[in-house]
Amino acid sequence: MFKMIKIAWRNMWRNWRRTAIALIAIVLGLILLVFMDGLYGGYDEAIFANAVRLYGGNLQIHAPGYRARANRLPLLPVQEADQVVGTVMERPEVLLASKRIKTAGMIKAGGEIYPLTITGIQPSVEAPISLIAENIIAGRFLQDGDEDMMLIGQGLADELGVSAGDRVTLAGKRKNDTIRQRTMTIAGIYNLGLKDAEKAMVFISLAEAGSLFNLRNQTTEVTVSLQEVGMEDTLIGELQSDLAGYEVDSWLTLNPEFSQIIDLGQTFSAVLGLFVVMIACIGILNLMMMAVFERTREMGVLAALGMKGRQVMGIFLLEGTMIGVVGAALGCTLGWLAMLAFNLAGGYDISSFTDAGEIYALIGDAFYATIDPVSIIQQGLIIVMMAGLASLIPAWQASRKEPADALHHI
Repeated sequence: MFKMIKIAWRNMWRNWRRTAIALIAIVLGLILLVFMDGLYGGYDEAIFANAVRLYGGNLQIHAPGYRARANRLPLLPVQEADQVVGTVMERPEVLLASKRIKTAGMIKAGGEIYPLTITGIQPSVEAPISLIAENIIAGRFLQDGDEDMMLIGQGLADELGVSAGDRVTLAGKRKNDTIRQRTMTIAGIYNLGLKDAEKAMVFISLAEAGSLFNLRNQTTEVTVSLQEVGMEDTLIGELQSDLAGYEVDSWLTLNPEFSQIIDLGQTFSAVLGLFVVMIACIGILNLMMMAVFERTREMGVLAALGMKGRQVMGIFLLEGTMIGVVGAALGCTLGWLAMLAFNLAGGYDISSFTDAGEIYALIGDAFYATIDPVSIIQQGLIIVMMAGLASLIPAWQASRKEPADALHHI
């Protein structure tokens, strides 16, 4: 076996120019694939990490029946909410768990009425990771004991023509489906650069929400924030077995519009990967076909000396695979270095694009490439495997050559 590897390695460099061309195609394609995959990973992570912080944690736990009516925000109390929080916090993947009350409502000021979602939160629990708390531009963030105080977005404040300290009328659906309204003081205004979100969400303290919506000492959901995005699916199954009487959902399940963004990115990455693999396969196939044609007489000599067809086939397969190994090693290494340099240079600055769309505002000022060693190695292995498969047809043709015909080949 060692002799065959040695022969294949020597043959690989006999026409080094042609081998170099094939390697350059593989390396450049793999650098592009690894780098773009890292960029999309960083792009998704930047968006979804902030989306999780804005829309209520990576996971959300509700009472049975909530999922089927989630779009109506039913006020179904979560039984033993403190016990649920304690169970969740035992998991090392969990950053924090918080109780919330969420209901549909409306706000009135100056004769204008706007529909929105009212969320009662635990300010002291959520403040350390809250995207809202980080982006207060007027007034202050909520406190646990706040009564008749609320946070609104800059987009809503502009529509209503109000500022921090002003009084507005807030109305929301109570547990018994009646409407309760109360005049509230605007404690603070947040600005995310997301006008639609700013118009659609207001926040009050959990204690105030319980009093206002007939849910004293109760909660309608427990939100769970994880150490990192991407661990949701694994943890859902584990938590669901521990919390059999509850519904445990990923934030993506309850916000399906973000699933479309993820699917689009994965589709583009898959198409790019297919394109790179095709380039590699075509290059190696062409290289090996030419090698078979040029070495026909050599193969006749080897066969005349007793080398079997399967051994000839093995040499050509090894040669094509080696090209894939060298190309994959160089491509993956250079792709990793390119991502590292990109991140050290400060990532991709999108601060100038924040007015181009709300999705850019959700990312922040910049995003960085995600360096995932496992993903990089997997992409390299795919190239190696496809290189071997691309060599299969030329290798099979080489093994089928009759010694007498091969020796007379010109």
